[in-house]
Amino acid sequence: MSHLSEHLRQATPVVAERGAGVHLYGTDGRRYLDFTAGIGVTSTGHCHPRVVAAAQEQVATLIHGQYTTVMHRPLQRLVERLGDVLPAGLDSLFFANSGSEAVEAALRLARHATGRPNVVVCQGGFHGRTVAAASMTTSGTKVRTGFGPLMGGVVITPFPHAFYYGWDEETATRFALREFDQLLQTVSDPDDTAAVIVEPVLGEGGYVPANSAFLQGLRERADRHGILLILDEIQTGVGRTGRFWGHEHFGVRPDILITAKGLASGFPVSAIAASAGLMAKARPGSQGGTYGANAVACAAALATLDVVEEEGLVANAAAMGARLRAGLDAVAAKQPGIGDVRGLGLMLASEFVTADGSPDTETATRVLRAAVDEGLLLLPCGPWGNVVRMIPPLIVDETAVDAGLRAWSAAVETATAATS
Repeated sequence: MSHLSEHLRQATPVVAERGAGVHLYGTDGRRYLDFTAGIGVTSTGHCHPRVVAAAQEQVATLIHGQYTTVMHRPLQRLVERLGDVLPAGLDSLFFANSGSEAVEAALRLARHATGRPNVVVCQGGFHGRTVAAASMTTSGTKVRTGFGPLMGGVVITPFPHAFYYGWDEETATRFALREFDQLLQTVSDPDDTAAVIVEPVLGEGGYVPANSAFLQGLRERADRHGILLILDEIQTGVGRTGRFWGHEHFGVRPDILITAKGLASGFPVSAIAASAGLMAKARPGSQGGTYGANAVACAAALATLDVVEEEGLVANAAAMGARLRAGLDAVAAKQPGIGDVRGLGLMLASEFVTADGSPDTETATRVLRAAVDEGLLLLPCGPWGNVVRMIPPLIVDETAVDAGLRAWSAAVETATAATS
């Protein structure tokens, strides 16, 4: 008798039977408010009628039109549709299935385009689990341990994580940029540096937003040295942060943009976007894949983009994110064990710390379990697992936000009472 690998551990004990909107329904007969969105994937909620209809229609027409063999209309329409939302000048696209694949495709393109071997990554970044992506991931050792030797040519620079350093944001940013300059002088000469890759908001690393000074500083240095700036928008894209792309908060433009997760409301599709001139520097045959740009996934992505636009979900993410943030701040004000509340839009987190400021993984874990009892599904993040994140679907409304906050407050009180 076969069984699921014991290393595929679930964050909650829920066995989901169906989903609708912001809720999951378990085989236990309970309804759960899903503030995980499949790790930011079900952007339009579970089983949005328009996404379901688009997928059903496509399944009956063409399921798999392998895109290095034949072209299909859903892919052609998706390319056209993404042109409406991508940053100006990023007009050439390559599609894959997962975020990790897209990250590796971006790295491959950067090395081909520049002829340089090295890539600079930010401390705390998460870019995936495949070999190159894991080599660029520093959000936690679980992705890298026992997997070596990893890919060479990866150099790590600080991210301006002000709470971690115990500094104000300006000091943390000044430090991070100074260390980046030092890195180019001591570890990876600009002539050896193909790209710097960064998330606008650290995901697995703890939901830490970047800032304008930091990203603009990287942009200036990249331009000065002929280095490509790659923005990993796998989790922050498609409205998650209250802007369509997370980098729009910070006034920068990437050379390569990576997107996945919320793009197709749960169907597997990812992409990288670059200028036609840059994409042309990829070597012939270097881009491809069996399942990339699957016709059903492309149809779901088209429906997702229509729903995001027509239902005003980017603006809703900003408004509901502000409401959720205010509620999280109110709970934190009464709980000294919550050291920091941070994030952008509907990508928010609370960090639990002990009295001396050390990571409090134990309390965070208890809060997560208590939240399930309250009917609220959440996820941990951060290298110590002491950060609890909230990623509700972009369709979340005031009623659901307020219900989530009531459950959160009760869960925090239950979990912290156990230690008092």
